[in-house]
Amino acid sequence: MIPPLYLLDRYVIRIFVRTLLVAFASFSGLYIVIDLFGNLEEFLRHIDRFGVGVLVEYYGPRILTFFDQISHLLALVAALFVITWMQRTNELTAVMAAGVPKRRVVRPLLLAGCLVALLAAVNRELWIPGFRDKLTRNAQTWAGDQSRSFTPVFDFQTRILFTGKGVIASRRTIVRPVFQLPDALAHWGPAITGAEARYEPPSDEHPGGYRIVGVTQPVDATERQTARVGSRRVILTPPDTDWLKPDELFLVSDVTFEELAFGRRYRRYLSTRELVGALRNPSLDYGADARVLLHARLVQPLLDMSLLILGLPLVTRRHGHSIFFAGGMAILLVIGFLCVVLAAHAMGSYLIVRPASLAAWLPLFVFGPCAFAVLRRGWE
Repeated sequence: MIPPLYLLDRYVIRIFVRTLLVAFASFSGLYIVIDLFGNLEEFLRHIDRFGVGVLVEYYGPRILTFFDQISHLLALVAALFVITWMQRTNELTAVMAAGVPKRRVVRPLLLAGCLVALLAAVNRELWIPGFRDKLTRNAQTWAGDQSRSFTPVFDFQTRILFTGKGVIASRRTIVRPVFQLPDALAHWGPAITGAEARYEPPSDEHPGGYRIVGVTQPVDATERQTARVGSRRVILTPPDTDWLKPDELFLVSDVTFEELAFGRRYRRYLSTRELVGALRNPSLDYGADARVLLHARLVQPLLDMSLLILGLPLVTRRHGHSIFFAGGMAILLVIGFLCVVLAAHAMGSYLIVRPASLAAWLPLFVFGPCAFAVLRRGWE
């Protein structure tokens, strides 16, 4: 026979999950409708070209990022709804009259909130990174075959500045590239230019870098020997490289095309392991904001649980039964919570707080002790 208290846990978690799914479906549907009508002309062109499935390809990954952004709010709203509903229907009164303490009802809600925080972490680390190519394109650039401008990128390892007229995402190509050379390669001239430069990842045949097609400057570049900076090969030429055509050069670089074309937008969709690897890349300098982002990933599940614990007393320690009041108070709590988090991250990104990684932990230092005090007092 199943113990009665286990049945109570199942009942509370079932209401929590239903509320969570309904809230997520409502928020997601509202987000899709607003975004779809805001970009209706672009999507009509994409549907004519790619079919109706383009909507699933576009909004599917964005629903994952949307869940990542509002998962803490969903867990809080669902938990508050469960307690408020049980109060309104007098179920909580009946449970307490049977000798079951209120904290026994709250315990499965904390467990469910912890599972939502872990699900959000799995989403950030495993699911979202698999769709980052789609997430870095918007409705206007979805096809990826149009040239668009990009911010110049400096390779800190080779000291070469990457510029050009634009990039074409679908082909991983720089249009009319201009690679400004350092003093160590002054004999090559101020820059290397060409018709286009295609990024090629590392393989057994060659290192990662950019194949420059239709070289126009220097004029005799394709007749020169491979250029080196120290012991490192930087510019591969046809006389020394049999897989290059006569009008091609290969610029060796650890700066990937995604980093060059999308920059900060691309970093948000990296997993923690990939972000750590990028921070260790000697060709890139991510700056303080990337370090804040990395540590924010680590502290996020703890912050989600702190928000849930701080929000539960809104309904467990009051006498009214208004769901709208509890929801309004929850929104105010979330707004205040987000303001503190965003302010701390901004201070870290602009090096007002040093080291920058400390800024990601400041919200936990503020809300963590408060949540612990609330939880301990509620348990006693």
